Amino acid sequence: MSQRKLTPSEIRSLQDALKSGYKVGNIRLREGEHQFILAKAIASFQLELYLPDVKDIVKRLYGEEKANDTQFIRKIQTILKKMEKSEVVRILPKKKPWELQRYALSSLKFQDSDKNLVILATDEEVKQAQNLLHSALSREQAPRAKLSNVMLKICVLAFIVVASYTTILWDLLQSTINPILFVFSFSVAVASSIMLGKMLS
Repeated sequence: MSQRKLTPSEIRSLQDALKSGYKVGNIRLREGEHQFILAKAIASFQLELYLPDVKDIVKRLYGEEKANDTQFIRKIQTILKKMEKSEVVRILPKKKPWELQRYALSSLKFQDSDKNLVILATDEEVKQAQNLLHSALSREQAPRAKLSNVMLKICVLAFIVVASYTTILWDLLQSTINPILFVFSFSVAVASSIMLGKMLS
């Protein structure tokens, strides 16, 4: 299952659900009933850091055939909509209009309408998911940090090149040329230009 890149708001949804305590929902979450089964399935996706659409959920629970059954999909979407109104499920905004809506739980722990405490993931599973999310975010931020470091080096080298050529030009405009300043500035300009060229290629 290929997960598209998570947006910052989707990452926040995952973090909120993993950190959240008991949320009060005005819907029944009794084991064996549709709402509970759907919540449990979405929880299992979220523990894998995947935010499923309705077809993903149906495919996992009922198989490929049911995932292609339009009437069944509509029935599940209706239940999910009720779960959203009860603040158990969040319907996430689409990135593209033709995409199916994706779902996230607001928490992994609920007090349902019958006052039952419902836990959809163990503390160990939550801890593993938090570690997985932390390492995923670290991997994602590493290239950004590397890129900003490269950009800083490029800016510094460009400044050195400009400053060196400005010094050379200034030296050439003087009545007497200072050979030491000229050679030093020219050497720095050439070395910096070569390094800048390598970094930009």
